Amino acid sequence: MDRPLTVGISGASGLIYAVRTLKYLLEANFTVDVVASKGAHMVWQAENNISMPPDPEQQADFWRSQAKVPKKGILRCHRWGDVGAGIASGSYRTQGMLVIPCSMSTVSKIANGLSSDLLERAADVSIKEGRKVVIVPRETPFSLIHLRNLTALAEVGVKVVPAIPAWYHHPQSINDLVDFVVARALDQFEIDCVPLKRWKEEPA
Repeated sequence: MDRPLTVGISGASGLIYAVRTLKYLLEANFTVDVVASKGAHMVWQAENNISMPPDPEQQADFWRSQAKVPKKGILRCHRWGDVGAGIASGSYRTQGMLVIPCSMSTVSKIANGLSSDLLERAADVSIKEGRKVVIVPRETPFSLIHLRNLTALAEVGVKVVPAIPAWYHHPQSINDLVDFVVARALDQFEIDCVPLKRWKEEPA
């Protein structure tokens, strides 16, 4: 069986990016370990007026409900404060970690080796183990501090995929724009499970 992919969901605006990511990974029967930060719980409440349950089993049902994928794939959720979870250890083998969306606070903490919660610890472990780490920052404009932190991550091999969609695939909805970013983020893991018309791609 393929190794699981760790998905970190931080407190950046745009949690639809996380929902669409989980939708496509689960539909493709991937195993996904999810950790949503304390900030993600707060932002979900603010953006959607819905409380995200803290209990991991209830949270798995919550994400499946949001992604509209009730049965496929394997989804394991972890409390943001559970730094003893498997994904906090280098001996827990994964494909790497995707942080989507990624707040500038999370960027800063990962870039400076801080591990104040499970999301940051899992990212730190992935970097030290030489695994693929991809972040999807959703912020504008970037300050010089943001750019320096992003540069520090890029220098250690972290892939930075900003939430910037393209238009050559002729998007017809917000989901089309979101899916472009999700597809490009998953491309970094060589995961192709998002239906996307790519640049100059010949029809099948």
